[in-house]
Amino acid sequence: MEINFPFSTSRQNPSLMLPTPPTFTKMASMAFPVVQSPRNSTPIFSSNKEQTQNWNALKFVRGKKLLKDLSTWGIGGPCNYFVQVFHQTHLLSAIRYCREFSIPCVVIGKGSNYLFDDLGFDGCVILNQIDFLERMEPGVYRAGSGFRFNHLGSLSCNEGFTGLEFAAGIPGTVGGATYMNAGANGQETANVIESIDIVTTEGNFRTLNRMDLTFGYRSSSFQDMDNLAAIVAVTFRLEHSGSAKKRQQELLKRRATQPVNERSAGSVFRNPVNLGVSAAELIDKAGLKGCSIGGAMVSNIHANFLVNNGASTSQDMLNLIALVKDKVHSKFGVELEEEVLYFHPYWNYAKWER
Repeated sequence: MEINFPFSTSRQNPSLMLPTPPTFTKMASMAFPVVQSPRNSTPIFSSNKEQTQNWNALKFVRGKKLLKDLSTWGIGGPCNYFVQVFHQTHLLSAIRYCREFSIPCVVIGKGSNYLFDDLGFDGCVILNQIDFLERMEPGVYRAGSGFRFNHLGSLSCNEGFTGLEFAAGIPGTVGGATYMNAGANGQETANVIESIDIVTTEGNFRTLNRMDLTFGYRSSSFQDMDNLAAIVAVTFRLEHSGSAKKRQQELLKRRATQPVNERSAGSVFRNPVNLGVSAAELIDKAGLKGCSIGGAMVSNIHANFLVNNGASTSQDMLNLIALVKDKVHSKFGVELEEEVLYFHPYWNYAKWER
């Protein structure tokens, strides 16, 4: 899981103009694809010869990086451009490269909250490997946005600080957890954030204090920030606690009820607000555990986990998501909302209507 919306720039370079994006359809509460992908198209980049471009010490790979290798779901075709960044200056250079040549781009981390299309992505995927950790003072940690969130959770509890016990069970990055305001068991990422460093689409660095931002259930100000390119680092302030490690161990035992050894994106649906029932309970009571479409299946272990049995296509997963929503709505009158983000192959980030 990571951050950000794909963005393109207003500057146009005729030699790099991309095809006109095809139309796609959003479907609500129907047993059809939530988003209809252009199935008759060929993969975005089909050259058999790998091409690379070097720019400011960065190596951009053309057309050979498969998005399924960057996603915990294991689904997705090739991206047109791919580059890894290990420092904020690398990130800024990659963003400037995309801006210079009018290439849409997206920054990702562990890919634990994305559904990529089998056709790939007609833009640049920037893999965030900014994974430093600084201890500013006891209980205050500044972590790169690519730092593993579960590692930060374990480390902080082992050092006797509370606030991130739940994080040991979150398989994403610090940036992704911040962007989505990840949480579990009564704790949320936002509760312990002190400040956040970002880079904008114009290539400027900014530091935002917690009081400057708004967080909600699986939401943050970043999701509506038009000029956000990426979260670079996050500073957390935790409180001392002698019981943090014990509580974390108790929370990790509960993960036995999750399909941790299967390919999934974690919880697919948000829990309904003020209903006193979880999305998993509704899906289970609708009789959908074990339900499958193609290679996509509702987990028999945890109903809010949709898993790739090894051969799922992006359309299989989209169809299964739509089926689950339709059945739950038909039986209980509840509209489930997705947590996962689907990336249409041609530029636009498709967010299901809420």
